[in-house]
Amino acid sequence: MSNATWHARIECGKEVGAGFLVSARRVLTCAHVVRCSDAAEVTVSFPGRRELGGVRASVAVHGGWRGGVADPGDLAVLELERDVPLAPAAFAPPGAEHGGELVAYGFPKGYDEGMLAAYRALPGPLISGEWVQLEALTAHGQPLAAGFSGAAVTRPDGSVVGMVSAVAGSREVRVGRMLPTEIMARYWSGLGELVPTAGHAADDRRRLYTLVRRAQEEARAGLDPDRLYVDAVGPFGPPLPPGGFPSLERAAGYVQWEVPEAEAVTRFADRLEELLRGDETPARPEAAWSPIVVEIEHSGAGADQVTVEVSAYRDGHRRPVGARRLPRSGVRAYVQERIDEAFTQLSPDAEELLTFVLPREWLNEPVSRWECSPDDPTPLGCAYPLVVADRARHRSGRLRHQLAKKWQKLDAGTTSLHRVECGTRERPLSLRKRLREHDAGLTAYGAPPTAVREHFEVAVNVPVPVLLWPRTGCPGAAHAGPCPGGTFLDELAESVTGVPPADLPRLVLTLRETAEAADEPERHWAHGLQLLWDDPRCFPEPTACLHSPVA
Repeated sequence: MSNATWHARIECGKEVGAGFLVSARRVLTCAHVVRCSDAAEVTVSFPGRRELGGVRASVAVHGGWRGGVADPGDLAVLELERDVPLAPAAFAPPGAEHGGELVAYGFPKGYDEGMLAAYRALPGPLISGEWVQLEALTAHGQPLAAGFSGAAVTRPDGSVVGMVSAVAGSREVRVGRMLPTEIMARYWSGLGELVPTAGHAADDRRRLYTLVRRAQEEARAGLDPDRLYVDAVGPFGPPLPPGGFPSLERAAGYVQWEVPEAEAVTRFADRLEELLRGDETPARPEAAWSPIVVEIEHSGAGADQVTVEVSAYRDGHRRPVGARRLPRSGVRAYVQERIDEAFTQLSPDAEELLTFVLPREWLNEPVSRWECSPDDPTPLGCAYPLVVADRARHRSGRLRHQLAKKWQKLDAGTTSLHRVECGTRERPLSLRKRLREHDAGLTAYGAPPTAVREHFEVAVNVPVPVLLWPRTGCPGAAHAGPCPGGTFLDELAESVTGVPPADLPRLVLTLRETAEAADEPERHWAHGLQLLWDDPRCFPEPTACLHSPVA
């Protein structure tokens, strides 16, 4: 402790408190210590190096504290008017405050040179999710009194585990509170680079925050922190917090402190570095979609009975709307009602995506032609982006994992359309090899799945994230005259060129509207266009059955 010259004494008007140096020019303290900084000068001195004198400072970062004893965010970062030639404080990993003596260096009245107080951290949950309670080791000695606010709380080796934020009101009460470092980092992301965290090497932390600062200095537009977070944690990581992230700094800090997988920090930094190099334009974040999911499955109670479940996703969480066992003849009316109800679960600015999760043999069902309601004959596929998904694939952890990796590659660049011609003579195993070798993202068929069943199942199982086909058309190899399947593939290839795969549901909506508005809709090449579009990142929680199919 005698060599810890980074301990600071802070004066602001009549307020005296403590602080600690974290860089050549920055000092941490409590926001309430400098509450009068708008009207009074802030002066910082270092008792261990009195020859430095008082250094004027300004509040560079405020944690948001509003003035109440129990208000959160009681943290301020002071910027000194000049660098000081002192080694800054070193930090211990989060959680290191438990199990031993802790020491705080403060400045109670009458002790301008400072006093030490010995305490311990009580085990248990954080008080209001914010503070660790401190309790005196003995009934004698220096209590945490006025003048200790903002003091670093250190272990015997001098490493910092937190900051005193509340002190006792009298000498008889020997308790206090501290902000642990992981909570302090909520209010100042600069701590992320300074505090060691499990699984993150110091070089990795420095690289991450160097890249974040570079993005800020260059004022790079289009760097979406929500998108970077989703790329870093993957489809099964913690969902975006409500409202997303206001800045790259906050997103980086959340990945470091809140995501248990250490590799997420590396992925965040790698992706940010790619974007800063200008290797690519950041794609639209998947979080833009707010899916409404209609899942239909055999009920097990009879050939004509099915189970229908309808859900809506908001802020990355699934909100069940309804589930029922029905005869197939009653499905359409039930779905119309529940879809209408599902819209009430979406945020006002949500971009809805209707997703029909169907058994494989029903993937060609004309769900995009179903009417919006009994009073509105507009086809669903002409009113909203609408896609289908294979139920077995939607529920497979293995295939969801593979699809998520493929989508990361699709987001990173362009992709070509792989054609499966009507009447193809390519062997299914040869097609499988072709799709795997090219890591296919988009595959289109010139005929409906019933005409090319084995070839269709190859792409579903590889798995290819996006499949397109005409619901009607060439029944197989034997047909006379011009091939409508070839026309379909030619027109489709021209339409999807340059369109990011993440935006294909919007494109298909436009194509369906165009076909519907044609003089002869049924003769338009896109009239029966079906889109299987499967991005598991849009559905972060695995689908769960809401209704027992045999109950």
